[in-house]
Amino acid sequence: MAESQADNRDTSSRAPKPPPGDTKKPKIGDTRPAPPPNQGPRIGDTRPAPPSNDGAKSGSSGTAAPKQGQDARRNQGAKQGQGAKQGQGAKQGQWPKQGERSKQGQRPKQDQRPKQGEGVKQGQRPKQDQRAKQGQQDGSSSSDSTDQGQSQRVSQGRAPSEGGSRRRRRRRGGRSRGRGSTADQPGGVNRQQSGGSQTRRGSGRADRSHRPVESIVDDAVELDEKTMRQRRGRTRKGQAVGRYMMCVSVGRRATQIATLEGRKLVEHQVSRPADDVSQIHGNIYVGRVQNVLPGMEAAFVDIGTPKNAVLYRGDVQYDPEDIESGRTEQPRIEELLKARQTILCQVTKNPIAHKGARLTQEVSLPGRFVVLVPNTSTYGISKRLPEGERARLRNILDKAKPKRHGVIVRTAAENVTAEEIQRDVARLVTQWKEIETLAKKTNAPALVYREPEAAVRIIREEFTKDFRGIIIDNRKLYDEVRAYVSSITPALAERVEYYNPKAEKLPLFERYHVQEQLRKALDRKVWLPSGGSLIIEATEALTVIDVNTGKNVGSSSLEETVFRNNLEAAEEVANQLRLRDIGGIIVIDFVDMEIAKNRSEVMKVFRAALARDKTRTQVFDISGLGLVEMTRKRIGEGLLESVSDLCGTCDGDGHVLIDGLIG
Repeated sequence: MAESQADNRDTSSRAPKPPPGDTKKPKIGDTRPAPPPNQGPRIGDTRPAPPSNDGAKSGSSGTAAPKQGQDARRNQGAKQGQGAKQGQGAKQGQWPKQGERSKQGQRPKQDQRPKQGEGVKQGQRPKQDQRAKQGQQDGSSSSDSTDQGQSQRVSQGRAPSEGGSRRRRRRRGGRSRGRGSTADQPGGVNRQQSGGSQTRRGSGRADRSHRPVESIVDDAVELDEKTMRQRRGRTRKGQAVGRYMMCVSVGRRATQIATLEGRKLVEHQVSRPADDVSQIHGNIYVGRVQNVLPGMEAAFVDIGTPKNAVLYRGDVQYDPEDIESGRTEQPRIEELLKARQTILCQVTKNPIAHKGARLTQEVSLPGRFVVLVPNTSTYGISKRLPEGERARLRNILDKAKPKRHGVIVRTAAENVTAEEIQRDVARLVTQWKEIETLAKKTNAPALVYREPEAAVRIIREEFTKDFRGIIIDNRKLYDEVRAYVSSITPALAERVEYYNPKAEKLPLFERYHVQEQLRKALDRKVWLPSGGSLIIEATEALTVIDVNTGKNVGSSSLEETVFRNNLEAAEEVANQLRLRDIGGIIVIDFVDMEIAKNRSEVMKVFRAALARDKTRTQVFDISGLGLVEMTRKRIGEGLLESVSDLCGTCDGDGHVLIDGLIG
């Protein structure tokens, strides 16, 4: 048995190679054939002669030992130093090349893998299904018998003695080692075709086998002429009249949406195409809990983005009956969530800088007139509506509200009919059923609902009769927006206009002076109408705004000059917060005022200016040091970050060290 196993070894894979041109002759009395160049045996090598192809057959139990007298015949037919040709078996009397193996108990080369139960012709590659069958047959046997011929190697030209110990080596990577791909194996994945992905974080490893649900658009409700005339808004000489106007410019790298109040730029947003990494606010995911941190009362959830999202304890939804501890007070987050648990969650804040997205389990689906909050008893109406309109909508909502879901009526529902609200609710319920169905059959992490493009989303949220128009410089986006507005608000469809950049002399943003105002909004210094100025500085923890009188010298008294300057600053600060999309903690240093009445008036004007901003804010009165502390909900990354990249030299610090001063 030891002799049979020794015949099956690869006698050339471990043998040392002599230097080029060094061909050693066999020892006197050695009946073995002369070896090929550079592969001759060492003196004293007792290895058996290589097997002959005439006697080796695939599937045989072993290679028979050569008969007496065959050595002499092989010596006569073999030329000294002649090697086997590529793709052919070794001729009689020749040593096999490196990598060739006998057919017993060893895996053949990739181009010479035999079919199951039979041999294969020289140089012929078996089919994929035949390789799969062979792999299944090999896998069914034990590793000792399968890898017997491969795990045994001759160590540096020394043949093991009969009955001696043999070193066994363990192969890595299974049957696919050395081939670079496992596509040939049953259930294998071609790593080259999959981009070499080992699904590391940041490679977009979310399950994309299912297309996420998107907003459903129905046909508009037919309205009578009187209602349509009321909803069209005011006109003057055939032109729509409104306080705001929206300009949408589509570029190669991004789409920019600018909102103008009169001629003044008040909002600017940037949307990059097919961005499922940074612009994911409102998207719904099937996520997998990675780890739970009781000390932070938070859990990190993998949703397929480069950074794990964070889910805080207050945003976790649970059923009290599912709590095992039986506590009467609020359960801890480690009792609600476990590692590797799959949850359905929604993004409430985009990832910013080094922070991941923020999540909530209280999912909400926004429509044109209502917001659906599934599996809750939420009931609400916008406080911006007058009290009489709120009472009318409350009666409509009592009939339209689903039993299992909560509903919030939006400001855009003012003066809408009961049929429009009912159709909006029914559309959102259908959309939620599709999300639930997709979430049940999707592996985490996966995106199951995607919010529409920024232009469509902003129009859905903000477009009312207060806008005198929407101007778009891209024909494809114009057709899409026009169809969307016609379906939700047909009375305002005429206010959507197409701006042909080829026919016009100037680009859209230059025509309405948007570019000029954007450049000023990126400066740290903002001038006030009377000569004062604002200095805006952003830090890691908060944003500081300093109010200066500058060139404003006044005319009557210092108190009056400071008071007028602070009134202008209050209006401009509110506008800059909205335009630059500044969020987090904000500290404003107004110029000191001695009269308490003046301080109260400045705060009144400041709060009124902030009321036009839909982003939630919280403002405190002027402190004893003359500072105003406030917070503004941070949703986006900010104006500066959305239109710029970090400097590669100073890494955004703004300072470059002088060579030679600091080692």
